[in-house]
Amino acid sequence: MKWLNNTLLLCLFSAQTLAFEHFISRKGAQLFDGEHEFRFAGLHAPELHRIENDAKGVCAADPRGWGQYFQWPTADEQENWIKALTRSGHKAMRIYVLSVAQESDEACGRETHILAPLTKGGMPRLNETAMVVYDRMIMLADKHGLRLILPFIDHWQWWGGREQLAAFYDENQEAFYDINSKTYQAYQSIIKQVISRKNTLTGRYYYDEKALMAWETGNELKDTNQAFLENTVALIDQLAPQQLVVDGNYLELKEYSITNPHVDIISNHFYTTNNNNKPETIQQDLQQIAGRKAYLVGEFGLTDASILNNIMQTAVHHEYQGAQAVGAFIWGFRGHRHNGGFYFHKEYTGHYSYHLPGFVDAEENQELAVVDLVRLAQAQMRGLTKAPALPVPEAPVLRPINSLYNIQWLGAPLGQSYRIERSIKAEGPWQVIGDNISDGKQAFDPAKDSLFADKSSLQTGQSYYYRVIALNVSGESAPSNIQSFKFE
Repeated sequence: MKWLNNTLLLCLFSAQTLAFEHFISRKGAQLFDGEHEFRFAGLHAPELHRIENDAKGVCAADPRGWGQYFQWPTADEQENWIKALTRSGHKAMRIYVLSVAQESDEACGRETHILAPLTKGGMPRLNETAMVVYDRMIMLADKHGLRLILPFIDHWQWWGGREQLAAFYDENQEAFYDINSKTYQAYQSIIKQVISRKNTLTGRYYYDEKALMAWETGNELKDTNQAFLENTVALIDQLAPQQLVVDGNYLELKEYSITNPHVDIISNHFYTTNNNNKPETIQQDLQQIAGRKAYLVGEFGLTDASILNNIMQTAVHHEYQGAQAVGAFIWGFRGHRHNGGFYFHKEYTGHYSYHLPGFVDAEENQELAVVDLVRLAQAQMRGLTKAPALPVPEAPVLRPINSLYNIQWLGAPLGQSYRIERSIKAEGPWQVIGDNISDGKQAFDPAKDSLFADKSSLQTGQSYYYRVIALNVSGESAPSNIQSFKFE
C-alpha cells in the first residue's frame, strides 16, 4: 500500500506540475536561472522539514536544559507553508540542518534525521520516516517554484549537531573538523547518503533535483579549517556537479574558501550578539570577496525593523566593483498548524518568529513592518519600485467539528482574516456568525486557544453546516469545504 500511495503521488505530481527548466548556475559573483539573473530575499524558513513545537514547552528529560519538542510536519502543513512563501514573493529558501540523534530523544518523544550506527564504529543511518518528509519538501518546492539551500550538519547542539555525531564514536566535538577522525568520516558518509538518495515521490536522485539550488557544508561551522573545507566541498561537487556549493562557515570569511574552485557561494550570518548585525558587514564582505564568488546573507535578525531594513536595503543595492549580494534572509518564519493557528518560536532576545502575510496581532513584534520590508526588497531585486499586491487567498480547509467551542481550520496561505458562515442546509442560505476573525495570534497554544467558538442559541437535535472564507487586502477566497455538527 505504501508503494501504491507513493506511486500515485508521483503520477499526480508529474501530471500537475512543470519542473524547473534549469539548475541555478553561477558566473563570477552572479547566479542565473538560465540566462536570467537570480537574486532573492525573504524570511528564513528553517523548519520546512521538521517542526520545533514551542507550545509544548521544554522536555525535562533533556539534560541540556533546553530540550524542545519536535515533530514532522503534515503534507498539508508543508504545502501551505511553501505556498505562503512563493505567493508572497519568495524565490529561494535556506532551511535548517539535518538533526542528529542524542540520548534524550526517546524520553522526549523526538525523532531525528540521522540515526546512530547499527554496529560500533559503523556509519550513521538516515531515518527513512524523516527522509520521506524531506522528499516531500523537495517535491513541493519544485511544484510551487521554490529553490532550496540545504545545509548538512550543525556546529551547535540544538537539533543534534557535531557534538552528537562525534558521540557515536566516543570522540569530542572538535573531531568533526579533523579530516582524519571517525566523526569526519561519518560526516562524509551522511553527505554521500543524502545527495545520492532517490526521492520516493519524484523518482529523481537528489543530485538531479533542480529545486535543490545548493548544498551547504553545514550551519555556522565557525571552526572550519582549510583541510576540512577543501575535502568537504570537493566531495559535494563530485556528487552533485550541477548544484551549487555554499561554505557554511560564518563570522570570518576565509580566503582559501573564496579561491576554492568548488565553492560557489560565500555566506555570512549577522546577529547583534556577534557585533556584525549592520549594513557595514555586507560592504566589508563584498569588498573582501571582490566579485570572485556569489555572496549570501544567510541569516540576520532579532533586532528592530528599521535596522533590518537598513541591512536588507544594503543587500539589495550595495555594489563593490559591480558585485552585489545574491540574497538575504531575515530570521525567521513559522507557518500554519494543521488544525489552526500558527507555530511560533520565541528567541532569547524576546523576538518572535514571523508569520505571513503579517498580522496586527503581532504588532509588538513589528511583523507587518518586517514583512513589508522583505516584500519591497524582493520587488526591487526584480527591478520594481514597490511590492505587487498579494494574491487573493485560496480557500481555507475546515477540519471536522467536534466542539462548537473550538472550530478549527487550516489557514489559507496569505489569508489575513476569516469569515465564518453557518446554515441549516448544506446548500445554504448562509448566515455570517463571525467576521474579521484572525488566526495570527503570536504564541498560539492549541491546548488552550480556540480560533472560533459558536456561542449562538441553537436548536437541540438540529444539524448545522459551517464554512469559512479567507480574506486579505486583495479580496476574499472561495468558501472552504463544508463541515456539519449535530447540536445535542
